[in-house]
Amino acid sequence: MDAILLQVLNGLDKGGAYALIALGLTLIFGTLGVVNFAHGALFMLGAFCTVTLQKVLTLSQKVRDPSIKFFAAYKEVPYLKLWLGDTGETIINYTVPLSILLVLPIMLLIGVAMERGLIRFFYRRPHAEQILVTFGLAIVLQEIVKAIFGANPIPTPPPPDVSGSADIGAMLGLGPGLSYPWWRLIYMAFSVVIIGAVFAFLRFTTYGMVVRAGMRDRETVGLLGINIQKRFTIVFGLAAIVAGMAGAMYTPILPPDYHMGMEFLVLSFIVVVVGGMGSLGGAVLAGFLLGILQSFASMNEVKAIIPGIDQIIIYLIAVVILLATPRGLMGRKGVMET
Repeated sequence: MDAILLQVLNGLDKGGAYALIALGLTLIFGTLGVVNFAHGALFMLGAFCTVTLQKVLTLSQKVRDPSIKFFAAYKEVPYLKLWLGDTGETIINYTVPLSILLVLPIMLLIGVAMERGLIRFFYRRPHAEQILVTFGLAIVLQEIVKAIFGANPIPTPPPPDVSGSADIGAMLGLGPGLSYPWWRLIYMAFSVVIIGAVFAFLRFTTYGMVVRAGMRDRETVGLLGINIQKRFTIVFGLAAIVAGMAGAMYTPILPPDYHMGMEFLVLSFIVVVVGGMGSLGGAVLAGFLLGILQSFASMNEVKAIIPGIDQIIIYLIAVVILLATPRGLMGRKGVMET
C-alpha cells in the first residue's frame, strides 16, 4: 500500500509539470491555432530566471574569518547578508518562491515579444511550418542559455524549512515510516492552484469569457467590435507565464540545464494530443494520468517484467488512445480526425 501511494504521489508531482506545460500549449493552440514547439523553452527560461535570481542574491565579497587566529583567512559572504543580516539570509534561502516575482513580468514580456515578433506571421501557415519555426526558436533559446550558464545542471535548493520530508503516513493515518519530500508536495499544490486560477480566469472573468468566445468563433467576436487579436496576444503572454512559473518552481526537483525544456516539451506535446488538441480539461487530465502511469512503470517490479517500459509507456498509451479516438480523450469533434 505504501509503495502504491508513493508512486501515485510521484505521478502527481511529475504530472503537475506536464499539465502546466500542456495547459499553456493548449491555450496557444486553442486561441491562435499555432503548434508552439518553443513552449518547452519557456519552461526552461522560467527555471533560469530562478537561477539568475539566485546568482544575483548570492553575490559575495571576501570577509576575514575571525574564528581563525593563526593567519589571515577569508570567506565569501553574500552582500545581502552583510547589509541585512538575518533578513538577507532569509531572502537568499527563499530564492525559489521569490523568483516568481521575477518570472511574472519577464515571461509576460518574452511571450508577447515572441507572439508579436514571430508567431503572428505563421497563423495561417501549415502546422508543419509552425512546428519547424518554433522548434528552431527553441534551439536558439537553449543555445543562448547554454552560452550564458554553461552545460552543467545548476543546483537550486528549496527553502531550508521545507527541504526535508513530510510524514505522509501520519498525516493520512497509515502509521509512521511513510515520508515524502515537502517540496514535491508543495509543487503539487502549486500546480493545482495555477490550473484552478487559469480555469477561473477563463470561466468567471469577462476577459476570459471573450477569449473563450474567440476560441470558438473569432470572426463573430471581431464583428462585435472587440479586438480579439490583442486579447489573444495577452493570452500568449499568460501561457508563457504559466510555463515559466512551472519551470521556476521545479528547479529544486530537477536542477536546471539548457535542454530541460526540450525533454518536457516532447512529453507535454504528447499529453496535449492524448487529452485532445484544444481541450484545456483534456490537457490537465492527460497530464496527471500519464504522469501516474509513468511513475508506476518506473517501479523495479514492473521493469523486471518488461524492461524499459518506463521509457515508452507514455508513447504506448498515446498510440492506443489515438487509435481508439483520434481526437483524444476530450478533443473537439473534427480536430485531429482528418
